[in-house]
Amino acid sequence: MARLRRFEEHRWVGTRDDMRAYDCDDANQFEVLTARVQDDALMENNMLQSFGPDDVSEVRNRGFRPV
Repeated sequence: MARLRRFEEHRWVGTRDDMRAYDCDDANQFEVLTARVQDDALMENNMLQSFGPDDVSEVRNRGFRPV
């Protein structure tokens, strides 16, 4: 299973510009996230967020919405 560089150990990765969280174990969501990272330069602009613990309840606790 592929993961984003610098986020290899994280299942959930959020985008800070729209407060959405993507499940990297879901192929469709990961494809959308990868395209956004490349197109919007999210990694370079520090617009990505990981969560600890790495589960959907923490995603919601931080104010992000799962895709």
